[in-house]
Amino acid sequence: MHTTNSADGTPIAYEVFGDGPAVVVVNGALSQASDATGLAQALADAGFRGVAYDRRARGSSGDARGSTPEREAEDLAAVIEAVGGATAVLGHSSGAVLALYAAASGVDTGALFLSEPPLRFGVDEPAADLAERLQRFVDEGRPDDAIVTFQLEGVGLPEQMVEQFRQSNQFAAVLPLAQSTVYDTNLVNASSVPSAEMLSVRVPVTILRGEQTFPMLLTAADRLAEEIAGAELVIVPESVMHRPDPVATVRVVTERLA
Repeated sequence: MHTTNSADGTPIAYEVFGDGPAVVVVNGALSQASDATGLAQALADAGFRGVAYDRRARGSSGDARGSTPEREAEDLAAVIEAVGGATAVLGHSSGAVLALYAAASGVDTGALFLSEPPLRFGVDEPAADLAERLQRFVDEGRPDDAIVTFQLEGVGLPEQMVEQFRQSNQFAAVLPLAQSTVYDTNLVNASSVPSAEMLSVRVPVTILRGEQTFPMLLTAADRLAEEIAGAELVIVPESVMHRPDPVATVRVVTERLA
């Protein structure tokens, strides 16, 4: 892992796979750079330099209390600068929201590939105090409650699915990421109804989604593609239930960056 410092001094860890034009992968909620290894390696196999990084409050990256979406956009900018610029940014889930938010804020992302961004466009939005309650859980040493509440209210997963995850061996691995649920909540809340700047970014935008995924994500991808002038919607059948297939996703990237 390499490390660069964001604008506020927070260390951001990143890993590089392969050579060639850089494509930075931005992960979604409750994930780390290691979860993007498949995508980064597929990019390397296709002749790109795949870059995966730990967003703040995750993995080997640092944090600063009270971090905002603006700070996360600066983190992405720092990674892009550290690798000498990016040809494209590939964001998945809340990472897709961050990529679009950063581009609208002036970050030089190159082309955008946005995989199933969880935008609600003002419909069935989470409670306004969700981020505050999640922060309280974290501060009280209750990361499990923060993660479960985030999945139920922020993501909207069914109770049975969340309970199964809580009882699984994987649940303990995400407990250290509890603080990031606050940041993801604030990010998506700030962008759930995309701003005029987000809808008018001056870079090529490709929006990807699977055929089989959560209904809200189907609606979000289709609507965002309609509202961003010139955006392309690509359906990736191999990506199922909010899990981007690395090979199929990178094939879309390769075809559009050729």
